[in-house]
Amino acid sequence: MKTTIRPSSANVFADLKLPDADELHAKAQIAYQICRILEERKLTQKAAAQLLGIDQPKISALLRGKLEGFSSDRLFRFLNALDRDIEIIIKPIGKRSDLPGIRVLALA
Repeated sequence: MKTTIRPSSANVFADLKLPDADELHAKAQIAYQICRILEERKLTQKAAAQLLGIDQPKISALLRGKLEGFSSDRLFRFLNALDRDIEIIIKPIGKRSDLPGIRVLALA
């Protein structure tokens, strides 16, 4: 059996050819930051749920990467509840070879 190896685009959703791959990737990156902050604060799921204004099963889903019930706007509200500012920058693409897309950058 022959195995084909292809380089990753750095977006697993695009590699899987899923619709709205950029949005899915951005949501996953935002959720990762939320999970990182919760872990850093050593919050229990119950305490995190109370802080974010949701129930514990939704925290569990978020921590497991099950993001179907979470809009980007809702994830932004979670970040605000965790004392994080959010800046959205809209700019023209840089080089002709760049494709427009959505990127999430987190400052330490």
